[in-house]
Amino acid sequence: FTTQEERDIATQPRVQEIPIDQIDDFPNHPFKVRMDDNMIEMAESVKQHGILVPAIVRPKENGHYEMVAGHRRKLACTLIAKLQLPCIVRELTDEEATVIMVDSNLQREQLLPSEKAFAYKMKLDAMKRQGRRTDLTSGQIGPKLQGTRTNQLLAEQTGDSVKQVQRYIRLTHLVRPILDMVDQNNFALNAAVEISYLPEEHQNTLLEAMDYAQVSPSLAQARRIRAFSDSGKLDANVLDAILSEEKPLERKVTL
Repeated sequence: FTTQEERDIATQPRVQEIPIDQIDDFPNHPFKVRMDDNMIEMAESVKQHGILVPAIVRPKENGHYEMVAGHRRKLACTLIAKLQLPCIVRELTDEEATVIMVDSNLQREQLLPSEKAFAYKMKLDAMKRQGRRTDLTSGQIGPKLQGTRTNQLLAEQTGDSVKQVQRYIRLTHLVRPILDMVDQNNFALNAAVEISYLPEEHQNTLLEAMDYAQVSPSLAQARRIRAFSDSGKLDANVLDAILSEEKPLERKVTL
């Protein structure tokens, strides 16, 4: 027989050493784990000092674990042939796991627009699902929404305005090549938001036109392209005409 205190201690999260090959990535993880100088520095730090902050995982039905927070630490261990990763194992709902995964990565200094876009969308969807369910109480996501607009709450948590959160989420409707251009600063974010309202067929036609003209549309041009698309009059000739226009010099006025 065990005491209640012993049972309580047994159910508390604790750090465990888990084999790397038993930890699966979070499904549709929106953050890129880059093999860059920072990753090399992290691997060297892990080699010298070990993992200072345990990863967070949740158990899966097949006996493996699902990574919630710690994808970069897992790669660092792989690079130095460290076969186990210290982890905190927690029983989490899909919504709780999504929120922890997003929040733990939003603290990074450099995030691509596409990373913010899919992360914001995943967290917003999780918050909406949690608000609809009656079996979830206050926890990692916070109190039930009770009429609070989830986009407003998400904006408060991320530091971006509601409009900016909505702009980022719109980027998830872009075809991948255009989204990559946004990440590479070859396509202005606000112009890309306008283009995100185009059906995929028109976006691909725009890609061909941009490749031919070697230019991306300005915000004003993107709005005109969207208007033509909405009216069913957008084709390659219209796109060529718009993209071949000489763009006026932008003037910045400080009041």
